[in-house]
Amino acid sequence: MPAPERATGARRAEGYALVLLAATLWAGGGLMAKWLFSAAGPATADWPFPPLGIEIDPILLSSARALLSFGIGLVYLLARRRESLVVPARDLPFLMGFGVFGLAFVHLAYFKTISLTGVAAAILLEYLAPVIVLVFSVALLGERLTLALPSAVALAVTGCALMVGAIGGEGLNLPAEGLAWGLASAVFFAGYALMGRYAAGRFSPWTMLVYGLGSASLFWMVVLGGPGSTLRVLADGRTLVAVLVMSVVSTVIPFAAFLKALHFIEATKASITSTIEPVIAGLAAWFIFEERLTGLQLLGGVLVIGAVVLSQARTRVPPEMPVIDEELDGAAAGA
Repeated sequence: MPAPERATGARRAEGYALVLLAATLWAGGGLMAKWLFSAAGPATADWPFPPLGIEIDPILLSSARALLSFGIGLVYLLARRRESLVVPARDLPFLMGFGVFGLAFVHLAYFKTISLTGVAAAILLEYLAPVIVLVFSVALLGERLTLALPSAVALAVTGCALMVGAIGGEGLNLPAEGLAWGLASAVFFAGYALMGRYAAGRFSPWTMLVYGLGSASLFWMVVLGGPGSTLRVLADGRTLVAVLVMSVVSTVIPFAAFLKALHFIEATKASITSTIEPVIAGLAAWFIFEERLTGLQLLGGVLVIGAVVLSQARTRVPPEMPVIDEELDGAAAGA
């Protein structure tokens, strides 16, 4: 095999590995949140370790997580890659829009969907994002439509529906407002992937993440009427440590990894691969919290894995995007 193809294949493999890393950490962040923020009590069969029982409003959690994540990313760039903080003034509106619509609104819509419908419905609706990414990429970005891509999207969505019990389980009773917020979360997550792919050749992942998180933090300050409520939440030592850990595990590293992956693979394939998150979370909950999976849920997991494999079907090799020398891998390994 010629050297350029080997290089391209290696980069694509790295892209898929980074998305899998992001999905694993997002899933781990959800399980960690369950442990940290569930009612405190003794360990039971469902809880190997007693939950800490930290009480925090989901919106305040989003604000605190964005603020701490921004601080972590900013400190990293100041210490290791100051040049990544320098961007032309004309690019600031895009980076601010990415932070508000690609980061803050994703969390806002997701938490609103949970409050109106439940976690299962929120996960299922958010992971309709690959459908939106596929349609947008084919219609406006010139991505070639092959049988493999829509088939992979269909498998991923069906697998997610089985994993969360929407098919063959208790079903999902969705109020109109909850459905609207859930579809909005899918749109915003798709926007995050598409904006990340669009800007992959212009900014490093850390530049996008730090500017995005900074913009998201400002957005939450506006929504909450200032920084006071967020700072009061973080004034509690236990809450500060819990949110700090979540900021590293489920925000900084996975979001940076996903953005880095978009340097190597298309947004459609990255979003399909990310649907493995509920599969990882379900399997982890099975082993850690003894939450048994049904046969249909296991089938859903198999379908999602099949979708990930199918999405890698080679059609044509797109022109290589500029590769920005990054230290994400070293930061992830050291975190």
